[in-house]
Amino acid sequence: MSEHLFLRACRNEKTERTPIWVMRQAGRYLPEYRAVRAKHDFLTMCKTPELAAEITVQPIDIIGFDAAIIFSDILVVPEAMGLSLKIIESKGPSFDNPVTGTGDIEKLTTTGIADKLKYVYDAVKLTKKQLDGRVPLIGFAGAPFTLAAYMVEGKGSKNFEKIKTLIFKEPVTAHKLLGKITKSVIEYLKGKIEAGCDAIQIFDSWAGVLPPDYYEEFSLRYINEIISAIKTEEIPVIAFPRGIRNLEVMKSSPCDVVGIDWESDLSKVKDILGSSKVLQGNMDPVILLSDEKKIVTEAGKVLDKIGKDGGHIFNLGHGILPGTPVENIKALVKFIKEESFKYH
Repeated sequence: MSEHLFLRACRNEKTERTPIWVMRQAGRYLPEYRAVRAKHDFLTMCKTPELAAEITVQPIDIIGFDAAIIFSDILVVPEAMGLSLKIIESKGPSFDNPVTGTGDIEKLTTTGIADKLKYVYDAVKLTKKQLDGRVPLIGFAGAPFTLAAYMVEGKGSKNFEKIKTLIFKEPVTAHKLLGKITKSVIEYLKGKIEAGCDAIQIFDSWAGVLPPDYYEEFSLRYINEIISAIKTEEIPVIAFPRGIRNLEVMKSSPCDVVGIDWESDLSKVKDILGSSKVLQGNMDPVILLSDEKKIVTEAGKVLDKIGKDGGHIFNLGHGILPGTPVENIKALVKFIKEESFKYH
């Protein structure tokens, strides 16, 4: 498995073409996923290894991506720490008992995380069997700041007033929360690697809501701590700091790959990070709602921005949208597999 195209690209080794996978590739755009979802609620699918494995493998069988990513949710970690998680299809995730102060932070547990999340590890093991060496399996977790944002806000937010107020007014308390989350994420990801994951991605979905001066202190330092605790030569780590504009700070991170959102210019990011990091991204997911000609044109632009130096994994700048036609994503994958060799 270590010689697979995707893993070689993560290590910035020479590859014959550009590998491709996309965020949320195991999801609602696939009729096969919707058929499973019609019978089960979201958390049941996450917590039933047989269902999670089936959903993870669907896009590999149907579309042929170069990597699978385990079907789960970043918020299973806060749930394991003691928060009551609900995920409603039309409203998104929410916690009945959000973190409102020091007392709530004290109640959060960091012990037994692996035992509580055994269903994820069982899903990883089952998925590895079903993949049978065809492609690597990516495990993932939310970055501590992104998880803290959900835990303090109690749900998704437009302005993130509560978590940002905590950081600005009570930084010591914020660090205490982030430290506990970090400890839990490290245990969680070590378990995923032991169960068989071949690579790890850390989603910092709300990184962009922090002012640049605060990002390193309240987010990146904890991401780096996690990476340092789990990274090995065999297990590459991808960091996806969605929305940050001071990407130069990623140069000192121990991550192997930096995920880039669609609002950044890949050629400029390449100039900033040089050869220190492999880049992953960054086509706008909405482009996949257009036609094949447009998709191929825009995908070509992404490849052009990287050029022939390598160090690139093709992906979207964020998750694939539910309304994306399957034929369009198939066309994208076909184009990358057949045409990206020209850049190598």
